[in-house]
Amino acid sequence: MKATSLRLCAFAGNILLCVSILAQPLHAQTPAQPEQEQLLNGLKLLFWLKPGSPDVILKLRINSGAAFDLAGKSGQMALLGDLLFPDPATIDFFTDEMGGKLDVKVTYDSTTITMVGKVVEFEQIIGVLRNALLSTQLTPETVARMREGRIKILRDLSIAPGEVADRAIAVRLFGDFPYGRPAAGSPEDLARVDRADLMLARERFLNSNNATLAIIGGVTKTRAMRTLRQLLGPWRKSEQIVPTTFKQPNPPDAKTLIVNVPGPTVEIRLAARGVSRSDSDFHAATVMARLAQHRWQATMPELAKQPIFARTDAFVLPGAFVMGAAVNSLNAVDALANGRKVIDSLMNTPATAEELERAKTEVINEVSTALSKPEVLPDPWFDTDTYRLKDTQDQIALLRSVTASDIQRVASRLFKTHAIASVAAGETAPLKAALEGRVQYEVLGEIATPAPSPKRPAKPAGNINPR
Repeated sequence: MKATSLRLCAFAGNILLCVSILAQPLHAQTPAQPEQEQLLNGLKLLFWLKPGSPDVILKLRINSGAAFDLAGKSGQMALLGDLLFPDPATIDFFTDEMGGKLDVKVTYDSTTITMVGKVVEFEQIIGVLRNALLSTQLTPETVARMREGRIKILRDLSIAPGEVADRAIAVRLFGDFPYGRPAAGSPEDLARVDRADLMLARERFLNSNNATLAIIGGVTKTRAMRTLRQLLGPWRKSEQIVPTTFKQPNPPDAKTLIVNVPGPTVEIRLAARGVSRSDSDFHAATVMARLAQHRWQATMPELAKQPIFARTDAFVLPGAFVMGAAVNSLNAVDALANGRKVIDSLMNTPATAEELERAKTEVINEVSTALSKPEVLPDPWFDTDTYRLKDTQDQIALLRSVTASDIQRVASRLFKTHAIASVAAGETAPLKAALEGRVQYEVLGEIATPAPSPKRPAKPAGNINPR
């Protein structure tokens, strides 16, 4: 009965009424509309309160992320996120003593702190948050330790071919633009991040009027406001919010980039500049991506058996439309060619009613599942600030309203006059053999061989000047 009512709510477009807290007493339905307050320092507050519940979730979003990493220092904001809670005992307190969690997530657009614990420890939880924000441990020793720890983690990670391809297509599409750099950083870039960089980032971005705090669960509003005024009231307010403005990247090179990756398969990527999260075409672009995936799968039997995707990566500034699949080297050229044909079909062939319904249903189901998680409850309200939206959006209703003509219009906007970037990540030798004479390509790390100069006629021997 409960699952049925949740589905009905989702398709009615009011999915937030259906969000349930999946932790014991927070399991009951939570009101969609939060109570809203604001501290004198500009910190926005959202409350979904359930007095009597023993559990509480705090989620703080700071509206600045890895897009602000300094050039050549990717991972700067991610490292700052690590430094908010550098003591392992703090993590243990949440996970072991309270059975909750403490997590910091840094994306291109934001830094989000999630704290899950017990209401009886509410003041202590806010105290931990206060120390992170107001007394960030940026001593030389702590910075060095956390930086080396992050570098080690990145070096120890086994980078899958798919991730290599994703990174390569991002660089191909965006170059030195922030979205071409990994938000988590690279070992080489992180080694250049020093204490002064982190202190500057903290001063510029970790400010009360650049953030929103959501509280979900069993604390009373009176107690919460008293604690927040006392502990977070002194959090410094910024005189000016740093805007997200960067020089736009140059158009991508049209040649397919080969990236040498050992293994039996080849990771294919095709990408074009996309839309921003605040763009009115965002939801149409999201459905268009799923339609593209279905059409690409239908072009080759192999694509129906291998991992394949098409997605819209949308950020504060225009992101990317990306298609990807795993194939063997013999089918790489056909997969690339068929991918380009699919992109053309999005502009020239309207989606059938069946295609459109299938794409929308799959996307809506995924969004509904994501929004049913308790920690995601505040995100639509967070998004209004992060992405400068006019109001809280009803994601399901907007996805449901997408039409076939919307998809064609967005496809023409994104693809008609813009270059498509492409990457093939696999073993170089068979890829070069497969692409030779069929697709223009270059190999990452190889210096292109210059075209031979036209031969000049041999100079005749002797002096033939008549006199």
